[in-house]
Amino acid sequence: MKDWNLRSKKVLLRVDFNVPIDANGKITDDTRIEKALPTVRALIDQGARVILMSHLGRPLKSLLPDGSIDKVRFSLAPVAVRLAELTGHEVLFASDCGGDDSLAKINQLSDGQLLLMENTRFYKQEEKGDSEWAASLAKLGEFYLNDAFGAAHREHATTATIARYFDKDHKGFGYLMQAELESASRVMDHPERPLTAILGGAKVSDKIELISNLLDRCDQILIGGGMAYTFFAAQGYAIGQSLCEQDKLPLALELLEKAKSKKVKMVLPLDSVAADAFRAEARTQITQDVSIPDGYMGLDIGPKSVKVFREFILNSRTIIWNGPMGVFEMEPFSHGTAEVAKAVAEATYKGCFTLVGGGDSVAAVNRFGLQDDVSFVSTGGGAMLELLEGKILPGVAAIRD
Repeated sequence: MKDWNLRSKKVLLRVDFNVPIDANGKITDDTRIEKALPTVRALIDQGARVILMSHLGRPLKSLLPDGSIDKVRFSLAPVAVRLAELTGHEVLFASDCGGDDSLAKINQLSDGQLLLMENTRFYKQEEKGDSEWAASLAKLGEFYLNDAFGAAHREHATTATIARYFDKDHKGFGYLMQAELESASRVMDHPERPLTAILGGAKVSDKIELISNLLDRCDQILIGGGMAYTFFAAQGYAIGQSLCEQDKLPLALELLEKAKSKKVKMVLPLDSVAADAFRAEARTQITQDVSIPDGYMGLDIGPKSVKVFREFILNSRTIIWNGPMGVFEMEPFSHGTAEVAKAVAEATYKGCFTLVGGGDSVAAVNRFGLQDDVSFVSTGGGAMLELLEGKILPGVAAIRD
């Protein structure tokens, strides 16, 4: 992108503007738009004629009673307005994606001007990766840039298929996509050691491939969240009413054995904040050890665990964090996640490279106001997870092929 002469050239830019919009059509969080601004501004500065494509929600899964698409709820029109505010440039908006209105507005574009086409997911061809539709869209531009990391794990028409209609000299990554890939590579391929993974969330089954891949790369893995209780149950500890995947007990033991054989420290909590119900007003207690009393469920890591996790974090040189330590959305069970977040921020200030990836982890650092105190916060939950699992992302492969 930096080496291209884009003045007066039409550039198709795939972005991830899948932002939350309330019932009044107001965007409640414009982070994803802001993250794309470096690429958008660079194209404006180069005098390109920029044609933006994005999805928003799952409109084909939320049809109106008459079977039609809700083109008000899922329209990108509010995004065009916000993009104009953030860039200080007029943003044209097409009521279709690649149709007559798009063609008419593309012909109106002048150098450095922006056009946002309507939601790509209004078309069933998008999620099918339809080659014919992708080919027709490819004809709209002379260059193609993919800056939609959050959708890079999808084999969709505008994220992967379309790129195959451009040669290597006419396709590439935007700045956000490049930063995402470089950050993941720095952690997975060229880490300073010790490399520590902090994993949380509810289920072991959601993180099987991630844990397996990290066991071949990490020096230590800290396990928190609901998934920890499956590991405890597998070892015969009492876990009360805590979340547990009974069918994954053999797998949990297998992962613990694999860690031991590879000399990777798999660190489980030493204590828990337990509650007698899944609600903020529940009666709570801090357990003395890993066992949870009958009638109680573990909803956060306890103070002993925080202390040990903090020591591992501050002795790390590279950190991946995916998943919270507890039900951080409820104040009584937010302390563990908050303290881990603070420790990760402190490690960053000491020179550790820290990558936070996954929706709940990102939500946690944002909630505690620490998003600017870590090295990199990924915009793509599912995409980053698959990348860390060692999978090839279709949206990346289509550019590199």
